[in-house]
Amino acid sequence: MNRRICYFIWIPCFAIIGSVCAQKTTGKNSLQAKELLPYGRTDTSNNRLELISSAVHFGFSFEGTECRLYASVPKWLDHNYLQYELDGVYEKRIRVTNGKEEPIYLKANSKGKHTVWIYKATEATTGPVFIEKITGTNLRVIPNSKAPLIEFIGNSITCGAAADTSEMPCGKGVYHDYHNAYYAYGPRVARSLGANYILSSVSGIGIYRTWNREEPSMPQVYDKTDFQSGSLRRWGFSKYNPKIVSIALGTNDLSDGDGSPRKPFDSARFVTNYIKFVEFVKSKYSKAQIVLLNSPMVSGEKNVLLQHCLQTIKMNIDRLHSSDKPVALFFFKPMKDGGC
Repeated sequence: MNRRICYFIWIPCFAIIGSVCAQKTTGKNSLQAKELLPYGRTDTSNNRLELISSAVHFGFSFEGTECRLYASVPKWLDHNYLQYELDGVYEKRIRVTNGKEEPIYLKANSKGKHTVWIYKATEATTGPVFIEKITGTNLRVIPNSKAPLIEFIGNSITCGAAADTSEMPCGKGVYHDYHNAYYAYGPRVARSLGANYILSSVSGIGIYRTWNREEPSMPQVYDKTDFQSGSLRRWGFSKYNPKIVSIALGTNDLSDGDGSPRKPFDSARFVTNYIKFVEFVKSKYSKAQIVLLNSPMVSGEKNVLLQHCLQTIKMNIDRLHSSDKPVALFFFKPMKDGGC
């Protein structure tokens, strides 16, 4: 997905309250995984923080010219990626390789106090990145801010999949070598607004089928911590309270199957399953503004059909929940995609 994506215009006006400041506590020389305060889907076990979802992130500060990040990946995964900001400036992706035990050095050009934000570059289905600890001088965790939270639910463009060819030309690496969730549209919108965000996204997924298979669908995996259909780990929705839930699904339901046998798109099934999914989301976030998006990757008759389906879904949800905020719609204009 090309990173040149249009910012949404549907976000209601609200005051962004609260600044992100380091805790007013004595700095430490080591921060353990359990002390970090991430945004996104994570799990903490065996004294490690498991970063799961796309763009899950956490912040900390240090003093001096460098700090050290201890990260690893599961034995079955050759490598995965993080990325980071230093003092508000995007730096680069960090390759975390299996079997490499050395710490990752994050270096500043000057002494003094520095702020770091660490992001997972890849999606949940690629596999996790484990954070053991951070070492340095006068380390402090950055606490969660009071700015409003947006949850972005979607597919590959929400993940930032195949979007970044700056370090690896298309065809030279594996699928997740081109992932860069930091530059996906959700994080870009949130940063422009000063809002917090989490991404709940799976490449190739739809409301009732995937881009070339019948399952799993988003309703089948959304309540799983790792978005895996057979997973026994259930996500605790009480952890976050988003003000806005943005849902961008439908591209893959409308797919022709990429050569796989495919039944024609079933608009009735799509609408029915989508309504049930929105109902589930509202059961978890009863006060959130629900926003339904079409896709900038769908054009022509398919785009007209998708927009009609979304309008029907909105009408039914608004009728079922007449006392709630009406569902909002946002329709992208078709665009030429890029990346791998």
